[in-house]
Amino acid sequence: MLLLGTGCQMAASGYNVAGVRSVEEGQPQVAITQFQKARNHDPTNPDAYYNLAATYHQMAKQTNDRTLMHQAEQLYNQCLDLDPNHTECYRGLAVLLIDTQRNDSAFTLMERWEQRSPQLADPKIELARLYQEYGDKENAKNQLNQALAVDANNARAWAALGSLREQSGELGQALANYQRSYQLNSLDAGVGTRIATLQRQGIQSEVPMAPNSGTQMAQGANNRQRY
Repeated sequence: MLLLGTGCQMAASGYNVAGVRSVEEGQPQVAITQFQKARNHDPTNPDAYYNLAATYHQMAKQTNDRTLMHQAEQLYNQCLDLDPNHTECYRGLAVLLIDTQRNDSAFTLMERWEQRSPQLADPKIELARLYQEYGDKENAKNQLNQALAVDANNARAWAALGSLREQSGELGQALANYQRSYQLNSLDAGVGTRIATLQRQGIQSEVPMAPNSGTQMAQGANNRQRY
Protein backbone atom coordinates (compact mmCIF):
# COMPACT_ATOMS: atom_id res chain seq x y z
CA MET A 1 0.00 0.00 0.00
CA LEU A 2 2.88 2.36 0.78
CA LEU A 3 4.46 1.71 -2.62
CA LEU A 4 1.11 2.22 -4.33
CA GLY A 5 0.60 5.48 -2.52
CA THR A 6 4.06 6.71 -3.50
CA GLY A 7 3.42 5.78 -7.11
CA CYS A 8 0.15 7.67 -7.15
CA GLN A 9 1.83 10.72 -5.64
CA MET A 10 4.58 10.60 -8.26
CA ALA A 11 2.03 10.27 -11.07
CA ALA A 12 -0.03 13.13 -9.63
CA SER A 13 3.07 15.30 -9.44
CA GLY A 14 3.83 14.61 -13.09
CA TYR A 15 0.32 15.54 -14.17
CA ASN A 16 0.46 18.70 -12.06
CA VAL A 17 3.71 19.75 -13.74
CA ALA A 18 2.26 19.04 -17.19
CA GLY A 19 -0.86 21.03 -16.31
CA VAL A 20 1.11 24.05 -15.14
CA ARG A 21 3.07 23.95 -18.38
CA SER A 22 -0.20 23.93 -20.35
CA VAL A 23 -1.45 26.95 -18.40
CA GLU A 24 1.76 28.81 -19.20
CA GLU A 25 1.27 27.92 -22.87
CA GLY A 26 -2.25 29.35 -22.85
CA GLN A 27 -4.08 26.02 -22.98
CA PRO A 28 -6.34 26.00 -19.88
CA GLN A 29 -8.60 23.18 -21.10
CA VAL A 30 -5.59 20.90 -21.60
CA ALA A 31 -4.36 21.95 -18.16
CA ILE A 32 -7.69 21.05 -16.56
CA THR A 33 -7.46 17.54 -18.02
CA GLN A 34 -3.97 17.12 -16.56
CA PHE A 35 -5.00 18.40 -13.13
CA GLN A 36 -8.04 16.12 -13.12
CA LYS A 37 -5.75 13.17 -13.87
CA ALA A 38 -3.55 14.24 -10.95
CA ARG A 39 -6.59 14.31 -8.65
CA ASN A 40 -7.80 10.94 -9.92
CA HIS A 41 -4.42 9.33 -9.27
CA ASP A 42 -4.15 10.88 -5.81
CA PRO A 43 -7.46 12.23 -4.42
CA THR A 44 -5.60 13.57 -1.37
CA ASN A 45 -3.19 15.73 -3.39
CA PRO A 46 -3.95 19.35 -2.39
CA ASP A 47 -1.93 20.79 -5.28
CA ALA A 48 -4.23 19.13 -7.80
CA TYR A 49 -7.24 20.83 -6.23
CA TYR A 50 -5.41 24.14 -6.01
CA ASN A 51 -4.28 23.98 -9.64
CA LEU A 52 -7.80 23.17 -10.79
CA ALA A 53 -9.20 25.99 -8.67
CA ALA A 54 -6.68 28.52 -9.97
CA THR A 55 -7.36 27.53 -13.59
CA TYR A 56 -11.14 27.74 -13.20
CA HIS A 57 -10.69 31.05 -11.36
CA GLN A 58 -8.64 32.50 -14.21
CA MET A 59 -11.17 31.30 -16.79
CA ALA A 60 -14.07 32.67 -14.75
CA LYS A 61 -12.49 36.12 -14.62
CA GLN A 62 -11.88 36.10 -18.36
CA THR A 63 -15.41 34.99 -19.24
CA ASN A 64 -17.35 36.44 -16.28
CA ASP A 65 -18.73 32.93 -15.69
CA ARG A 66 -20.29 32.65 -12.22
CA THR A 67 -20.52 28.85 -12.44
CA LEU A 68 -16.78 28.55 -13.00
CA MET A 69 -16.16 30.99 -10.16
CA HIS A 70 -18.28 28.84 -7.85
CA GLN A 71 -16.39 25.71 -8.93
CA ALA A 72 -13.11 27.46 -8.23
CA GLU A 73 -14.24 28.45 -4.74
CA GLN A 74 -15.29 24.89 -3.93
CA LEU A 75 -11.94 23.53 -5.14
CA TYR A 76 -9.98 26.10 -3.12
CA ASN A 77 -11.87 24.99 -0.01
CA GLN A 78 -11.24 21.31 -0.79
CA CYS A 79 -7.54 22.08 -1.11
CA LEU A 80 -7.55 23.73 2.32
CA ASP A 81 -9.42 20.76 3.80
CA LEU A 82 -6.50 18.59 2.69
CA ASP A 83 -3.75 21.08 3.59
CA PRO A 84 -4.84 23.70 6.14
CA ASN A 85 -1.60 25.66 5.59
CA HIS A 86 -1.52 25.76 1.76
CA THR A 87 -0.25 29.31 1.23
CA GLU A 88 -1.01 29.63 -2.50
CA CYS A 89 -4.52 28.30 -1.93
CA TYR A 90 -5.24 30.84 0.78
CA ARG A 91 -3.99 33.60 -1.50
CA GLY A 92 -6.09 32.36 -4.42
CA LEU A 93 -9.23 32.06 -2.32
CA ALA A 94 -8.71 35.54 -0.83
CA VAL A 95 -8.41 37.00 -4.33
CA LEU A 96 -11.58 35.16 -5.39
CA LEU A 97 -13.47 36.57 -2.40
CA ILE A 98 -12.33 40.07 -3.37
CA ASP A 99 -13.25 39.42 -7.00
CA THR A 100 -16.76 38.56 -5.84
CA GLN A 101 -17.08 41.68 -3.64
CA ARG A 102 -16.54 39.85 -0.34
CA ASN A 103 -13.61 41.88 0.95
CA ASP A 104 -14.47 41.35 4.62
CA SER A 105 -14.55 37.59 4.07
CA ALA A 106 -11.06 37.73 2.55
CA PHE A 107 -9.69 39.44 5.66
CA THR A 108 -11.57 37.02 7.93
CA LEU A 109 -10.10 34.07 6.01
CA MET A 110 -6.54 35.29 6.54
CA GLU A 111 -7.10 36.38 10.14
CA ARG A 112 -8.47 32.97 11.10
CA TRP A 113 -5.55 31.23 9.41
CA GLU A 114 -3.14 33.43 11.35
CA GLN A 115 -4.97 32.67 14.60
CA ARG A 116 -4.91 28.91 13.94
CA SER A 117 -1.23 28.86 12.98
CA PRO A 118 0.53 31.57 15.03
CA GLN A 119 3.83 29.72 14.70
CA LEU A 120 3.91 30.24 10.91
CA ALA A 121 5.16 33.31 9.07
CA ASP A 122 3.12 32.77 5.89
CA PRO A 123 -0.31 33.71 7.33
CA LYS A 124 1.12 36.97 8.62
CA ILE A 125 2.77 37.70 5.26
CA GLU A 126 -0.45 37.06 3.35
CA LEU A 127 -2.48 39.17 5.79
CA ALA A 128 0.11 41.94 5.37
CA ARG A 129 -0.34 41.70 1.61
CA LEU A 130 -4.08 42.32 2.02
CA TYR A 131 -3.54 45.27 4.33
CA GLN A 132 -1.02 46.76 1.90
CA GLU A 133 -3.37 46.38 -1.07
CA TYR A 134 -6.02 48.30 0.86
CA GLY A 135 -3.63 51.07 1.86
CA ASP A 136 -3.26 50.12 5.53
CA LYS A 137 0.54 50.27 5.62
CA GLU A 138 0.80 50.37 9.41
CA ASN A 139 -1.03 47.09 9.94
CA ALA A 140 0.86 45.58 7.00
CA LYS A 141 4.17 46.52 8.62
CA ASN A 142 3.04 45.13 11.97
CA GLN A 143 2.15 41.80 10.37
CA LEU A 144 5.51 41.59 8.58
CA ASN A 145 7.38 42.41 11.78
CA GLN A 146 5.47 39.61 13.50
CA ALA A 147 6.33 37.26 10.64
CA LEU A 148 10.02 38.06 11.04
CA ALA A 149 9.77 37.61 14.80
CA VAL A 150 8.54 34.07 14.08
CA ASP A 151 11.05 33.40 11.28
CA ALA A 152 13.87 35.93 10.97
CA ASN A 153 15.17 34.17 7.87
CA ASN A 154 12.00 34.34 5.83
CA ALA A 155 12.95 35.73 2.42
CA ARG A 156 9.35 36.54 1.47
CA ALA A 157 8.81 38.59 4.62
CA TRP A 158 11.98 40.62 4.05
CA ALA A 159 11.01 41.23 0.40
CA ALA A 160 7.50 42.31 1.40
CA LEU A 161 8.89 44.64 4.05
CA GLY A 162 11.24 46.08 1.44
CA SER A 163 8.30 46.76 -0.87
CA LEU A 164 6.37 48.44 1.93
CA ARG A 165 9.33 50.63 2.90
CA GLU A 166 9.96 51.54 -0.74
CA GLN A 167 6.35 52.68 -1.10
CA SER A 168 6.79 54.77 2.06
CA GLY A 169 9.93 56.45 0.70
CA GLU A 170 12.28 54.72 3.18
CA LEU A 171 14.61 53.75 0.35
CA GLY A 172 17.73 52.96 2.41
CA GLN A 173 15.76 50.58 4.60
CA ALA A 174 14.00 49.15 1.56
CA LEU A 175 17.32 48.36 -0.09
CA ALA A 176 18.60 46.69 3.09
CA ASN A 177 15.44 44.57 3.33
CA TYR A 178 15.66 43.53 -0.32
CA GLN A 179 19.32 42.63 0.10
CA ARG A 180 18.54 40.50 3.14
CA SER A 181 15.81 38.73 1.18
CA TYR A 182 18.16 38.13 -1.74
CA GLN A 183 20.81 36.67 0.58
CA LEU A 184 18.23 34.12 1.69
CA ASN A 185 16.79 33.41 -1.76
CA SER A 186 18.94 34.50 -4.71
CA LEU A 187 16.47 32.88 -7.15
CA ASP A 188 13.96 35.70 -6.72
CA ALA A 189 14.62 37.77 -9.84
CA GLY A 190 12.08 40.39 -8.82
CA VAL A 191 13.99 41.21 -5.65
CA GLY A 192 17.24 41.34 -7.61
CA THR A 193 15.65 43.84 -9.99
CA ARG A 194 14.51 46.09 -7.12
CA ILE A 195 18.01 46.05 -5.63
CA ALA A 196 19.55 47.03 -8.97
CA THR A 197 16.99 49.80 -9.52
CA LEU A 198 17.59 51.37 -6.11
CA GLN A 199 21.35 51.12 -6.45
CA ARG A 200 21.21 52.86 -9.85
CA GLN A 201 19.41 55.71 -8.08
CA GLY A 202 22.39 56.02 -5.74
CA ILE A 203 20.52 54.72 -2.70
CA GLN A 204 22.77 53.54 0.14
CA SER A 205 21.73 50.51 2.13
CA GLU A 206 20.94 51.08 5.79
CA VAL A 207 21.24 48.52 8.56
CA PRO A 208 17.81 46.77 8.68
CA MET A 209 15.59 47.37 11.67
CA ALA A 210 14.94 44.48 14.02
CA PRO A 211 11.41 43.02 13.95
CA ASN A 212 8.99 44.58 16.45
CA SER A 213 11.46 47.21 17.59
CA GLY A 214 13.02 50.50 16.67
CA THR A 215 16.56 49.26 17.17
CA GLN A 216 18.95 48.22 14.44
CA MET A 217 20.03 44.63 13.94
CA ALA A 218 23.65 43.71 14.54
CA GLN A 219 25.54 43.12 11.30
CA GLY A 220 26.81 39.76 12.51
CA ALA A 221 23.52 38.36 13.77
CA ASN A 222 23.64 34.56 13.71
CA ASN A 223 20.39 33.58 12.04
CA ARG A 224 19.49 30.13 10.73
CA GLN A 225 18.86 30.02 7.00
CA ARG A 226 15.45 28.64 6.07
CA TYR A 227 15.90 28.16 2.35
